Amino acid sequence: MDAKTVVITGASDGIGAAAARELSARGHQVIVVGRSPTKAAALGEAIGAPVHTADFADLAQVRRLAAELLARYPVIDVLANNAGGIFGTRERTVDGFEKTFQVNHLAPFLLTHLLRPRLLESRATVINTSSIAARMWGALDLDDLNLTKNFSARRAYGTSKLENILFTIELQRRFGASGISAVAFHPGTVATNFASDSTSLIRLAFHTPLKYLAGFVQPEQGARQLIWFADTVPGQSWQPGAYYVKGRIATLPPSARRPMIASELWERSEAMLGITS
Repeated sequence: MDAKTVVITGASDGIGAAAARELSARGHQVIVVGRSPTKAAALGEAIGAPVHTADFADLAQVRRLAAELLARYPVIDVLANNAGGIFGTRERTVDGFEKTFQVNHLAPFLLTHLLRPRLLESRATVINTSSIAARMWGALDLDDLNLTKNFSARRAYGTSKLENILFTIELQRRFGASGISAVAFHPGTVATNFASDSTSLIRLAFHTPLKYLAGFVQPEQGARQLIWFADTVPGQSWQPGAYYVKGRIATLPPSARRPMIASELWERSEAMLGITS
């Protein structure tokens, strides 16, 4: 298979870093995108990959990142929207949005929007890292996307992961016929630095010996699906517009099956960002 140009956000740690290493070893041109300049630079040097940094809690940095990618890479074959996190108490970003909602949904939504002309030209694959938390804790209220009511770190995270699935469905519906192939997946419960910025109880599971009792998988195992989507042909190896768990299409969370919910989330996200398709 020909070498691809693969942009991976959240690539300086965890499954993003594991996928970057393996895809680079397979001969693909990986572009490392991370929040930490130090970590991103270390990985970039290790695999011989270019590095870009952006903090998704600041949408101006997302816009700068998109401009850099468009200026430097005439083809983007794969965009892996992998960056994300869980946080503690409700916090507003510099842009005025609830932090989990912005980092996990609005920022990758904006990045994909800004890169979309290049993605369409490249007939690109867009991979969105979701989570089983979408089913466990997701509770989407289209009239309260900023979670001003009934906030909890778990609900905010689960809802944002549900939004990743809905974004995938609607991206495929709107632009699949024009060349984009979108897919979402749950990587498993991966032993990484996930939740390191959180004050929630979930941090205990990832950063104490509890992780050895919970059946956590290593980043290399968690990255397998991301690598598979990036390295294979959509429509032949996997189905665009679907949500995958353990390499198989999974049943959508009940709230993701509501008619028009994905379209309504898309339109409200555009309105909040001041953009349009």
